[in-house]
Amino acid sequence: MIRRRPFASVFVLLLLALSGWVWHERVNLQAFPDIIAAYTAKEYCSCRYVAKNPVEYCRGYVKQYVPVSAFSDNPGRTEVTASGLGRTHSARWLGEREGCRLFP
Repeated sequence: MIRRRPFASVFVLLLLALSGWVWHERVNLQAFPDIIAAYTAKEYCSCRYVAKNPVEYCRGYVKQYVPVSAFSDNPGRTEVTASGLGRTHSARWLGEREGCRLFP
């Protein structure tokens, strides 16, 4: 079979190797969608309310290759909410000593 269809055989071997890698990394791959929204909310909150940087700077600071689908900053409550890849996370500034904290 390998001599008659070398490209198909290589493709099947690559597909099996990819399947094995996906199975080995399944826990990390399931956690990935949460990372995008959580990182954006927490880092923007820290940049804006802990470091007291301007809005434009903090927007650029948290910009990623995978974009977020929704983003809101509520300065009155010092709360930031970000959504990406179907997950939503919020971070709130708790005070000078506590900094920002993620809330699901």
